[in-house]
Amino acid sequence: MQFGIFTVGDVTTDPTTGATPTEHERITATVAIAKKAEEVGLDVFATGEHHNPPFVPSAPTTTLAYIAAQTERILLSTSTTLITTTDPVRIAEDYATLQHLSNGRLDLMMGRGNTGPVYPWFGKDIRDGIPLAIENYALLHQLWREDVVNWSGQFRTPLQGFTATPRPLDGIPPFVWHGSIRSPEIAEQAAYYGDGFFSNHIFWPASHTKQMVALYRRRFEHYGHGSADQAIVGLGGQVFMRKNSQDAVREFRPYFDNAPVYGHGPSLEEFTSQTPLTVGSPQEVIDKTLGFREYAGDYQRQLWLVDHAGLPLKTVLEQLDLLGEEVVPVLRKEFDALRPAHVPEAPTHASLLAATSSSEPVKENAR
Repeated sequence: MQFGIFTVGDVTTDPTTGATPTEHERITATVAIAKKAEEVGLDVFATGEHHNPPFVPSAPTTTLAYIAAQTERILLSTSTTLITTTDPVRIAEDYATLQHLSNGRLDLMMGRGNTGPVYPWFGKDIRDGIPLAIENYALLHQLWREDVVNWSGQFRTPLQGFTATPRPLDGIPPFVWHGSIRSPEIAEQAAYYGDGFFSNHIFWPASHTKQMVALYRRRFEHYGHGSADQAIVGLGGQVFMRKNSQDAVREFRPYFDNAPVYGHGPSLEEFTSQTPLTVGSPQEVIDKTLGFREYAGDYQRQLWLVDHAGLPLKTVLEQLDLLGEEVVPVLRKEFDALRPAHVPEAPTHASLLAATSSSEPVKENAR
């Protein structure tokens, strides 16, 4: 089981102080958060991709490469890479380069993005979102697996005798998750390729996540990649912790009430009762997270959002201390004890390389 954090990189005013971080402060804070995640023993750090204010992660490969150079163990990922508005050739080459620079500590999450104005900035139409996601990923999948590609499609110029460079490290493409909040088409795409499916798992009730994951599992089995319970599933979520629940609720409430995605809607109490948002003690986070398995089944990756809504860096780092010291060790032990032997772990470069090596035919000694 992999545990980690993801960020959307929002630049949001702290409602308790009125202070708004600069873009420089938010970018450098992202690096500090990633390094802290490794320090406390988390497995994954993932950054989003946005090309509009009030977000800063418009160049995730640059940020992740900088983090890779300052870390040793943590797996780096995205949340998400925009397969709709980013050219597949660019993705293939950028992330293969990052895979080499990080010594294989890389996977990535593909997604459509749902900010309408962004599409025309890159010469695309949001009404083509699903066809773009399907066609562009089909090309990316081919670019990473074939040395010479001949290809034509609807949304970009044809390729003739094209080789994306560098080639993936050890000939193993980065593992891909397909991330979605509400799109069954993305779940279907993940199942078709036998890739991972990451349900964002925030803002929506458990019943919605249950339906999305169940769809992906059924289709994963339909396409012959294994049994439904062997499908590779990741879940998101958001937590805010203090030693006791009352302190957590009191401190987080102004951030919740003024957050761009939460504020001026249902109350904090309504959200925590109806969605995966957990605001309380470490034990409450443990209990609620263990409950995800009841409707999502055995899954391989759990990522939390911990730096949203204007929370100061000091507070975010304190959240990571609590995750690393009090929450993740317990969850790791509990989930490992519950996982059946036939359910795989989340793929990594090392495990994919080992599987490839073991599947190669044994050659007779030359005479």
